[in-house]
Amino acid sequence: MHTYLKKLGAVSIVAMSVVLSPAMAAGKVTGADYANGKTIFEQGKGDVPACNSCHGAEGLGDDNLGTPRLAGQIYQFMTKQLEDYANDRRMDTVMYVMNANAKGLSPQDRKDVSAYLNSLGRVFSGKQLQVASGGSDVAALKESGVEVGVAHLGKELVNFGNVERSIPACLSCHGHSGRGVEPMFPRIGEQKFVYLVSQLKKFRDGSRTNDPMKQMQVVAKKLSDEDILNVATYLTQAPPTTMGNTRIPVEYLP
Repeated sequence: MHTYLKKLGAVSIVAMSVVLSPAMAAGKVTGADYANGKTIFEQGKGDVPACNSCHGAEGLGDDNLGTPRLAGQIYQFMTKQLEDYANDRRMDTVMYVMNANAKGLSPQDRKDVSAYLNSLGRVFSGKQLQVASGGSDVAALKESGVEVGVAHLGKELVNFGNVERSIPACLSCHGHSGRGVEPMFPRIGEQKFVYLVSQLKKFRDGSRTNDPMKQMQVVAKKLSDEDILNVATYLTQAPPTTMGNTRIPVEYLP
């Protein structure tokens, strides 16, 4: 146990120490046209429909449609996903439109809309955000008949993993409460519940394979249906602040 925890701590430190990409400066993406990104998100471009038609007016996603939250997502991760859709390295099996949509955008357009979406959800009117916002209403989902998990069991896997089953802690790559770590580990905290469940199952069954070094596929194969529901239940309402510290991390400040 002691050796495992030492290794886990080392992995966590490495993940947390990933420096910002040179493309990022003071929270802004160098060379990105935010106005163009906003236009694509709100109005679309050419044959590409507005992103907000599926992802919501604020980019928070929709459990009814199974679409993910994009607001505040890691810029580099979103750009990669759009490139993967455009090159059919990832297939959209949710709305069946993302491959065509990504192909309809230029590389600059993909950069612009990713940068704009990354900027959403980062300003909280100067208030200290101590509770999750933008995730799923788990109680409402359960009432509607959607099977959900147990948050505290999910929190245990997210923070500590499972030694006996060789499951690493989610935070070792995705940061505390799934806040995401630039440039490659996406924000999974406050992500939509339905989307989290579907993507973990896709990684597990091999229908999604565009993860770097197959890291998510390896981890997901060790998760049971119950594990997936528990993790998603915790993550969708995971607070963005750190235990014992109610201040918002610097990347969440205006």
